[in-house]
Amino acid sequence: MEILWQVLLLVAGFVMLVKGADWFVDGAAGIAERFGIPQLVIGLTIVAMGTSAPEAAVSLSAAFKGTADITMGNIVGSNILNILIILGITSVIVAVAVQRSTVIYETPFMIGITVLLMIFGITGNVVSRVEGVVLWGFFILYLAYLLRMTKHQQTEKKEKKEKEKGNLWKLLLLVVVGLTLVVLGSDVAVDAATALAKMAKISDKFIGLTVIALGTSLPELVTSVSAARKGKADIAIGNIVGSNIMNILFVIGTTALITPVPFAAGFVTDMLIAVVSGILLFICIFRTNKLTRPGGVVMLLGYAAYFVYLCVGK
Repeated sequence: MEILWQVLLLVAGFVMLVKGADWFVDGAAGIAERFGIPQLVIGLTIVAMGTSAPEAAVSLSAAFKGTADITMGNIVGSNILNILIILGITSVIVAVAVQRSTVIYETPFMIGITVLLMIFGITGNVVSRVEGVVLWGFFILYLAYLLRMTKHQQTEKKEKKEKEKGNLWKLLLLVVVGLTLVVLGSDVAVDAATALAKMAKISDKFIGLTVIALGTSLPELVTSVSAARKGKADIAIGNIVGSNIMNILFVIGTTALITPVPFAAGFVTDMLIAVVSGILLFICIFRTNKLTRPGGVVMLLGYAAYFVYLCVGK
C-alpha cells in the first residue's frame, strides 16, 4: 500500500512539474516580449533562478541544519545532469539554436567557475567563507554583465500599442503559479522517489548523487523541453547555462558564507566530469551555434557512462 501511495505521489509531482513549467515558460516569454527584454536574458536570470530554487532550498536548508556536505553533491550532481541529461534529451527532441553570446561568453564562464570551484575544494578540502565572498563577487559581475547585455539587445523599435494591464497581471500570475507548481512538484517527486529508493534498499549516498540530483534538476528538464518545443530556444539553453552558473556562484557562494562547505576527496572525479560536460557542450555548439541530435546522443551516452561509474564506484 505504501509503495502504491509513493508511486501516486511521484506521478502527481511530475504532473505539477510539467504543467507548472508550461505556464512558467509562457509567462516569462510573454513578459520578455512585452518589455522588449531579450529572451536569452530572461532564460539566464528569471527562469534560471526559478529552476535553481530546489537546489538552493536543499543546500541552504542543509547549511542551517549543519549538514553542508549535502550541498556539494547536490550542486555538482545537478550541474552534470543539467548538461548531459537535460540538454541531451532536449536536443534529441528538437534542435536547440544557441545565441553567439552564449557560445563565446556564458558557456566559457560556466566552465571557468566550475574549474575555480574545483580548485577551491582541492586546495583546502572545503569551500571557505572567504571563497564564498569570491564566488559572490563573480555573481555580482555576472549580474552586471546581464544588465549590460539587456541594454545592448533592447529593441529600438518599441511597440506603440499599449497592452491591457490585465495581460501583464495574467503573465505575472502564470510565472508565479508556474514556478510554485515546479518547485512543489519537484519537492513531491524527490520525496516519493527517495522513499521508493529506500524501500529498494539503495544507499543514501547513491540516492543523493542520483535521485536527489535528478529531482532538483527536474524543473530545468521540464522547463527546457517545454521552451524548446515552443520555439523559445534562448530560454531553453539560457535556463541550463544560467542555472549552472547560479548553482555555483549563488547557491554554493551563499552556503559558504553561512558555513564552510566540505569538499570530500571523492568529489574531484565528479568535478572533473562537470568540467568535461561543459567543454563537451562548448564543442557541440561552437561551430554551428546549434545543439543538434548527434550532440544530444553523445551527452546522453556520457551520462550513461557516468551513471555506471556511480554504480560501480560509489
